[in-house]
Amino acid sequence: MTSTTVSQPLRTIREVWESLPEGTRAQIIENQLTMSPPLSNIHQKTLNRINVSIFLHVEKHLLGEVRIAPFGVYLDDENVFEPDIVFVTNDNLHRIKEDGLHGSPDMVIEILSSSNARVDENQKKKVYERHGVKEYWIVDPKTKEVNGFFLEDDRYGSPVKFDGKISSIVLDFDFEF
Repeated sequence: MTSTTVSQPLRTIREVWESLPEGTRAQIIENQLTMSPPLSNIHQKTLNRINVSIFLHVEKHLLGEVRIAPFGVYLDDENVFEPDIVFVTNDNLHRIKEDGLHGSPDMVIEILSSSNARVDENQKKKVYERHGVKEYWIVDPKTKEVNGFFLEDDRYGSPVKFDGKISSIVLDFDFEF
């Protein structure tokens, strides 16, 4: 007689996400699984320019840690993001675990792609605000238009707008790309 093992079917979006092969570009946004295509050349180029500037500044002044996608940010069971750039202050380094960041980063930068612009500008912005991300920057790599949102009284105010520049309060640093 042979025995058969029956496994439980996956029941939650989080369980489905966790079962995906490593390297699959996917996020959970408001309990919806969202797949992402590979990044475009201009997206990668902009990501590299911004990341190098931030990384060198953070390392020089020992401000905390910078991570780039793919790096999991576990905000809650219904929101697991892979932002393009994440900054975590020294006070919050305990949130970084082997599998990603558990809790809110201090700053997030998202670089728009044609496939993700509406999600970054609306859904993810609301989730970042709700979870207390102090600064949220949205960068259009084609036009270099930048919209920055700063958390005040648990809400993001009107965006500050720049062209080819980010002026971070959290980092006390202005840089161009």
